[in-house]
Amino acid sequence: MYPDDLKYTAEHEWVRRPGEADGSVRLGITDFAQEQLGDIVYVQLPAVGDEVTGGEPCGELESTKSVSDLYAPLTGRVAARNEALDSAPEKVNSDPYGEGWMLEIVPADESAYDGLLSADEYRSQVEG
Repeated sequence: MYPDDLKYTAEHEWVRRPGEADGSVRLGITDFAQEQLGDIVYVQLPAVGDEVTGGEPCGELESTKSVSDLYAPLTGRVAARNEALDSAPEKVNSDPYGEGWMLEIVPADESAYDGLLSADEYRSQVEG
């Protein structure tokens, strides 16, 4: 349910190093978060080139239940956004760790990645 090769935030985002030369990280919301939100019907994301601040809202997810903020896990510049979510936001529900990814960010401080939660730490937070 929480892949070991990812890092996590207390706000239920996951972060993966996609192996890009620019040092970017890919992010989305966890399976736990998408279950809590219900059916996602709209995703608002920042534009490529926008600066985001770690721990601050950078987008919104609208579901049949509510509207929730998407938080930036790290400070940096948006390198890519998942344009497929504009027409198919349900991918966040059906494949939160794959096709439901949201952003790629080039971190201002790459060492901040190491300060995120491990899968075990995140699992303890959710289940505790």
